[in-house]
Amino acid sequence: MNLIFRLLHVFLFSRFRKSVGVMEECATPFRVWPTDLDVLMHMNNGVYLSLQDLARVDYMIRAGAAKKISENGWYPVVASEMIRFRRSLQPFQKFELRTRLIAWDEKYLYLEHKFTSRGEVMALGMIRARFLSKKGGLVSPQDLLKALDLDIQSPPMPAHLQSWLNADQEHSKSLGL
Repeated sequence: MNLIFRLLHVFLFSRFRKSVGVMEECATPFRVWPTDLDVLMHMNNGVYLSLQDLARVDYMIRAGAAKKISENGWYPVVASEMIRFRRSLQPFQKFELRTRLIAWDEKYLYLEHKFTSRGEVMALGMIRARFLSKKGGLVSPQDLLKALDLDIQSPPMPAHLQSWLNADQEHSKSLGL
């Protein structure tokens, strides 16, 4: 609930920021607030994941996808994610969360989130997401692109992404999932 004001801010101001193409990087500005801190007085690791959600909302609005997604009764869900921390974000520090779509397959979209401050990458997140329909069932990335009037093919899957997906799949198998 502590991110509700940030969500409202994204809804309000995304429409006035520069639009982005679906394959372009979307930079969303943030600042570390006292409610983001953990006992060590830097941004809590869980906050990073929540801010990635907000950055994806900003990206969908600025890419012109949010309205069409809503009109079709679709909604995104995160299937898996991982994050790598490099440097701590400190109280009141400004940073940008740079979001970009890097690839997709028949079921999932793969996005990268870079937390940057003063030109330095502070953390790097990867997510595997899909869209569901409120009527039931999955929405393929191809159906999503068609609804956005885009006729594009996925870029090749980067090796680091494929390695993460392979590890994620092996881990799921070892747990019987």
